[in-house]
Amino acid sequence: MSVLTRVEGAHAATKWGRGAPGRLSVVAAVAFMVVAACYMLLPVYWLLVSSTKSQGDLVSTPGLLPAHWHLGDNLAALFAQQDGVFARWLLNSLLYAGAGAAVATALAAAAGYALATYEFRGREAVFSVVLGGVLVPASALALPLFLLFAQVNATNTFWSVFLPSIVSPFGVYLSRIFATATVPDEVIEAARMDGAGELRIFRTIALRMMSPALVTVFLFQFVVIWNNFLLPLVMLQDDDLYPVTLGLFTWQSQTSRLPQLQTLTIVGALISVVPIVLTFLLLQRHWRAGLAAGAVKS
Repeated sequence: MSVLTRVEGAHAATKWGRGAPGRLSVVAAVAFMVVAACYMLLPVYWLLVSSTKSQGDLVSTPGLLPAHWHLGDNLAALFAQQDGVFARWLLNSLLYAGAGAAVATALAAAAGYALATYEFRGREAVFSVVLGGVLVPASALALPLFLLFAQVNATNTFWSVFLPSIVSPFGVYLSRIFATATVPDEVIEAARMDGAGELRIFRTIALRMMSPALVTVFLFQFVVIWNNFLLPLVMLQDDDLYPVTLGLFTWQSQTSRLPQLQTLTIVGALISVVPIVLTFLLLQRHWRAGLAAGAVKS
């Protein structure tokens, strides 16, 4: 019995010795994730707390500590400022981002499917140009785009912000990769033998198979357009055409003259986050389904 006890004790010690580093690494990883999450969520917490404060509480109380609840009054003042121009800015942003992301996704799907399916001279050269477009920062294109639209007297119009937003090189890249992986050539050939045209094949077969990737393209493009600031700043002068990012910037630049705009800017920033969060919540099921499908296929 004593020998058996010593053997069991040695086995348990060996098991503990092997398991301890694993447990420590898990604890360290979890602790790091918690710290990282707190770091990233701290500005959101500050935004939530500051949105509930009055202008006086905002400058007289610590930023991370709540004060008297004034969120209702702040929201009423926000939508009443300048005859309700903030609602107009929200509508503009929804139109720019929603319609722009939808059109950009459709164009990216068509281009990616064509690059993945059809054999033609210069296909890889075209794809290389698309990859180059992914690497070019949007800030580098703002001034050339302004000069191009100025040539046709289209600056300070809806189209000067909308048309550049419907081009998504990353969407084309992702659509081609996903179309290559999920749209088999055999299915396309079978549809052609059944008499289906190319447009019908793309609309009824390819789009359904590529839908998870297209949800990802839409989400990325929606966020990019919604957060776009430099292009509207360069293109627009009319307040009624401003997106919410540019509108809040104009208010923030006037806080030294009108201090009450500081509170309205903070509350407006909080409201401007809501559409992005709702979009992710509504589409996350399709997004996660696409990631799972890609994992199974690989």
